[in-house]
Amino acid sequence: MRSKCTVTLASIHDDIGLGHVKQFVAQSVINDYLREISEKDLKSAQKALDVAGIKHTIMIKRGNVAQEIINLANKEKFDLIVMGCKGRTGILDALMGSVAQKVSSSAKQAVLLVK
Repeated sequence: MRSKCTVTLASIHDDIGLGHVKQFVAQSVINDYLREISEKDLKSAQKALDVAGIKHTIMIKRGNVAQEIINLANKEKFDLIVMGCKGRTGILDALMGSVAQKVSSSAKQAVLLVK
C-alpha cells in the first residue's frame, strides 16, 4: 500500500429523495448539507488513510448511486472498486444490497464487497 496508489473515497447521494426538497430549499443549501454529511461519513476512513500515509481524494456526487460509482470508476480509470454491501432494500437483496449487486454485475473493474 505504500506504492504510488491513490484511494478515492466516494460519497454518492441518491437524487430521487431530493426532488421534492429542491422546490423549497436553495441548491447551495442542499449542496452544503450533502457535503457536511459526506465529510462526516468519510472522516474515519480519511483519518485511517492519513495515519497510514496513503494518498487519497474525496469525491461527492449525486444521482443514481450504482451508475455514478461505475461512471466514476470508468472516468478515473480505477483498478478496483471496494464497497460495503448492506442489503437494506428487501428480501431479494438481503445478502447483498441492490447497489452492490448492480455495481458488481456491471462494472468493468474488479469489485471487492465488504460486509
